[in-house]
Amino acid sequence: MVAEDVSPAGSDRNSMWGKIFGSFAGFAMGGPIGALFGVAAGHAYDQMRDDGEPGSCRPPWGEGWGGFGPFAALGASSEASRQMIFSVAVIVLSAKMAKADGVVNRAEIDAFKEVFRVSTQDAHKVARIFDQAKREPGGFEPYAQQVERLFRHEPAVLEDLLASLFYIARADGEIDRLELAFLKRVAAIFNLGNLAFDRVRSMFIKGEGDPYDVLGLSENVSDEEVKRTYRKLIREHHPDVLMARGVPKSFIEMATQKMASINSAYDQIERERGLK
Repeated sequence: MVAEDVSPAGSDRNSMWGKIFGSFAGFAMGGPIGALFGVAAGHAYDQMRDDGEPGSCRPPWGEGWGGFGPFAALGASSEASRQMIFSVAVIVLSAKMAKADGVVNRAEIDAFKEVFRVSTQDAHKVARIFDQAKREPGGFEPYAQQVERLFRHEPAVLEDLLASLFYIARADGEIDRLELAFLKRVAAIFNLGNLAFDRVRSMFIKGEGDPYDVLGLSENVSDEEVKRTYRKLIREHHPDVLMARGVPKSFIEMATQKMASINSAYDQIERERGLK
């Protein structure tokens, strides 16, 4: 993937990516995600130095790269650090998923741009992380595990990350078996369980939109269980709740889509059962 592939037509200086690469200086990410980020930043620094760009004597983990370098001082708020790790993890997992079927096509690139809202000014930096993740020979598991540790007690956040990956995988019209196997493994690392995985899958795979699957229920549950589960899902996936838990604003649209899917499924069950 090249820089222009991930950039939208416009530029948003208040984008999530602008904050990651600019305004959160002084935070060391740590873990496998931080290590990969550091390599990508190091390559950017080498390129700037070789090209003789102004300011290239400074390493890219200061102002321009968000302070993510190995010698950056800790100090970002918990919410800021969670947003950064979440956001970079999505780039990395998207890149690893692209390796699953060996190709990144235009539809998937467009889906990436739509979900992640990469501004023109930040596109080349996002592309460096994406490309470094594709080149890195290791598997995706350590990155998924780091995200799972961060959001272990917030499964709704992990579901929305999984839904984002489903959205990209389906962008070319179908999710192939290699991509589906990748997504199943990610869900397993996230400890989401079969019901949660089926709920997300039912949103994206044609012919699997059973309303009970969307709610993660079997058809023989009681009316009270249907209502209780619906209320729980709405509470967990409400955009305001997710933002408070550290999900970047740019990802909230995915949560809004999921809310619509949950509401639609409940409406169908409500009609079929005559619930009030």
